[in-house]
Amino acid sequence: MTARDELKAILQKKSIRTGDFTLASGKKSDFYVDCRVTTMDCRGAILVGEVGYAAVTEKIAELSEKPVAIGGMTMGADPISLAIAMESSRQNNPLQMFSVRKEAKKYGTGKRVEGNFNSGDTIILVEDTATTGGSTIKAMDAIEAEGGKVAFVLILVDRQEGAKEVIEARGVEVVSVYGKAELIQ
Repeated sequence: MTARDELKAILQKKSIRTGDFTLASGKKSDFYVDCRVTTMDCRGAILVGEVGYAAVTEKIAELSEKPVAIGGMTMGADPISLAIAMESSRQNNPLQMFSVRKEAKKYGTGKRVEGNFNSGDTIILVEDTATTGGSTIKAMDAIEAEGGKVAFVLILVDRQEGAKEVIEARGVEVVSVYGKAELIQ
């Protein structure tokens, strides 16, 4: 079994739920994805690093400007970004990791983007799961407000309900590791 197949099996077993759910976007759905159960699983995290790193290196090879960091909106993107950053270091091709807060701190430095991020950096923006693209756009706005440039967006599970189109309408490409159609069979 490949790492991709094993990660898919863990996502299907631990993260995919059917029933009646209200999503962050407010939409109703009969399908819910809780990626954190997989990305915070000890084996799942290793596989996210391997599979995610393979996906980002394939995309990076097409770019003229190489990203220096990977991250996204806390908390869903955090374990994915860290797993990929750790794998990138293991492969001697390090990506730093950062996290975007939902709002700026009201104390200390008052930063909204935390970790290894500097103004002027080109970065990879991560989403655990995406439906409408709303939270991705908010994270993108925060990165750009801090002087960063989004090279592309990596989505672990694309619900295939319009997020990719919304993000790409902003001029940023999307790399989806898995789509709903691949996980629900």
